[in-house]
Amino acid sequence: MIATPDRTPLAREFFDRPVLEVAPDLLGRVLVRVTPDGPIELRLTEVEAYDGANDPGSHAYRGRTARNDVMFGPPGHVYVYFTYGMWHCMNLVCGPEGRASAVLLRAGEITEGAELARKRRLSARNDKELAKGPARLATALDVDRALDGTDACAPDDPALTVLTGTPVSPDQVLSGPRTGVAGDGGVHPWRFWIANDPTVSPYRAHAPRRRST
Repeated sequence: MIATPDRTPLAREFFDRPVLEVAPDLLGRVLVRVTPDGPIELRLTEVEAYDGANDPGSHAYRGRTARNDVMFGPPGHVYVYFTYGMWHCMNLVCGPEGRASAVLLRAGEITEGAELARKRRLSARNDKELAKGPARLATALDVDRALDGTDACAPDDPALTVLTGTPVSPDQVLSGPRTGVAGDGGVHPWRFWIANDPTVSPYRAHAPRRRST
């Protein structure tokens, strides 16, 4: 008998831990995104950890900027960035405050509101592809920079909440290099995913972007 996922929101203390503890522990948790058209729920199946000043792959590696300011704030907040002039990606900030670590939400399974996600992800060939990759996940959940700084632990702000869900057994959690990260940051095995889950995105090593001539 499959257990019913726990609907209890994760407390701020969950996020107020080292990022390498929080990241794998987010697998199996449920994001509830309340959009103007209705709620969408997603079970997290793949994440990546970014460890601030200790991590060349992190946006916060060289210090605080207007772009990454939320990463330095309290744990449990949402950090959204815009990349390649096309896509948004969503992260959850980890503690302690001032440490600037965060978990990139790479992929998940839409468990409620798939009809709303399909309207935003018209190129998806099936529901397993709706949130298969960080940009696809953000698009499916109607996430953009307007959500940057949202407190996912605030009881009076329903825009985005993380529920306890059904934590994944450690023997089902795999890890490996992060996708598309260059240089020294590319060697860290800080990408975590659920074994054999069809919504997990394919791994791609970093490929330098070619300049047009």
